[in-house]
Amino acid sequence: MGREDRFPVWEAALLAGVVAAFATGLVGVYLSMPHSDYSFLKLPKNLQELQILTDHLEDYTSDYTVQVLVGYCAVYIFMQTFMIPGTIFMSLLAGALFGQLGGVALVVFAATAGASSCYFLSKLIGKPLVFSLWPDKLGFFQKQVAKRREKLLNYMLFLRVTPTLPNTFINLASPIVDVPYHIFFLATFIGLIPAAYVTVRAGIALGDLSSLSDLYDKQSIALLFLIGVVSVTPTLLGKNEKQQGKAPEMVASSS
Repeated sequence: MGREDRFPVWEAALLAGVVAAFATGLVGVYLSMPHSDYSFLKLPKNLQELQILTDHLEDYTSDYTVQVLVGYCAVYIFMQTFMIPGTIFMSLLAGALFGQLGGVALVVFAATAGASSCYFLSKLIGKPLVFSLWPDKLGFFQKQVAKRREKLLNYMLFLRVTPTLPNTFINLASPIVDVPYHIFFLATFIGLIPAAYVTVRAGIALGDLSSLSDLYDKQSIALLFLIGVVSVTPTLLGKNEKQQGKAPEMVASSS
């Protein structure tokens, strides 16, 4: 039996260990809470379910702040790590429970931690998955990273702020195309702040939302793109300087 045909025992053990760690944290939170009916605790799939969850959790947040915070972070990081959809509802929930400043801080922390967890997990065992799901997109990303290596932070910030590439793909593909972790971390931490601000602000007025499309109005989208353009401008300027620097060299060599 060839190496590639063997069952990936250590990969499966790693995944099981990560899941067990999150489960242990959530069980600890559950055991520290008072006895009650917690049937409302489920991942919301729409705004109506999110409103019901918010109404129940508001009663616990003031008395059991630490437990709610730990439970929130564990769920958010787990969802981000394993690419489970619905983190936008978690961001709205942060605004509804913790307000603008606390909500943004919480979302940025949890999202960055979850993205980092996904980054390292992909670095260990994610290459086959990324190659099978996004072969063309991965090739494009790899070329762009290689081309913009000297101003890579600006490029990664641009990707985080704008919807050029999905965040899930960025989390999984970055270690495969050799994006250094410190660049990945800074771009994620800083780049997620604008979107987190918009979403958390909407969560504060959760009752006024009729659909998720109400989250991003024209002003919000224009602001995100403006930030993205500003973040990538140094990369474009650096590229032009290089091209201008090469022109005199070519003239000198031809003469």
